[in-house]
Amino acid sequence: MSMHIVLVEPEIPPNTGNIARSCAATGSVLHLVKPLGFSIDDRSLKRAGLDYWPYVTLEVHESLDRFMEKYGKSDRRMFLATTKGGRLYTDVRFRDEDMILFGRETAGLPRSFIAEHREETVRIPMSADTRLRSLNLANSVNIILFEALRQQGFPGLK
Repeated sequence: MSMHIVLVEPEIPPNTGNIARSCAATGSVLHLVKPLGFSIDDRSLKRAGLDYWPYVTLEVHESLDRFMEKYGKSDRRMFLATTKGGRLYTDVRFRDEDMILFGRETAGLPRSFIAEHREETVRIPMSADTRLRSLNLANSVNIILFEALRQQGFPGLK
C-alpha cells in the first residue's frame, strides 16, 4: 500500500529533499517530472533528504506528457493540488495508490493542465489576502499526504 506524490518541475532542492524524506518515512512513492530546477545529485537535495534517499521509491519522468502517457489512463486516481482547486483536500476520500500532483514552487501546475482536470483539483484553505499566494511546497505535500494516510488508518506506519 502506498500513496504517490508527484512533483511537476520542482525548482528548489531542499523542498524536494524534505518531500523525499517524508515519502521514505511513510512508504510513499515519489515521482519527479522534468525539467527539474536542479540535478538529482545536487548536494543540497541530498542534505535535505539526509540518509533517507536509499529508502525512497523514486520514479523520474521526462515530462508531464510522458507521465500522463504512463499513468493518465491507469486505474490510479489523480488529484491536482492547486490554490485554484475546486474542493478542499479534506473533502476527498483518499484511497491506496492515489496520486497527488504538485506544481513548481513559483508557478504551480500548468494552467492548461488544471483546466483539463478541473474535477480532480483540491486545495488547502488559507488566508484570503491575495499577497499570500501559497504555502511552502514541502508543507503542502505533508498536509495532504498525512490527511490521506490518516483517512486510511496510517497503513504500515506505527
